[in-house]
Amino acid sequence: MLKDKINEDVKSALKAGDANRRMVLSLVLSAVKNKEIEKRSELTDEEIISVISSEVKKRKESIESYEKGGRQEMAQKEKGELAILMEYMPEQMSDDDIRTEAKKAILESGVTDIKQVGKVLAVLMPKVKGKADGQTVSRIVKEELSK
Repeated sequence: MLKDKINEDVKSALKAGDANRRMVLSLVLSAVKNKEIEKRSELTDEEIISVISSEVKKRKESIESYEKGGRQEMAQKEKGELAILMEYMPEQMSDDDIRTEAKKAILESGVTDIKQVGKVLAVLMPKVKGKADGQTVSRIVKEELSK
């Protein structure tokens, strides 16, 4: 189970003296624990990946903000944390793979108007959850509907 692997990796980081890795993974475990309390049961690996995905999104937003603000040292710190989190995410889909899935979802939903992008995303997002960034998926779907 993914939670057990993260726990083991926290212990390994502690033994190795890797304070940054230990801190990032401890934060993930804390977020997982909070979700379990909220749900009142253990999380599945898929739900844990969803929690990690949320942490990944936070890091990406922080990186963007720090870079816009000229705070490169903080952006680098966030990039390091992002790299650690990505080790626990499923392999990410390429833009071409997302585009292929988007075309299938557009056909499946029967949508032809860009104003109905939400219907396509409702079909597509469960298929790519954890494997692709939501903003990228949305952008590609809009591109496909604009053709």
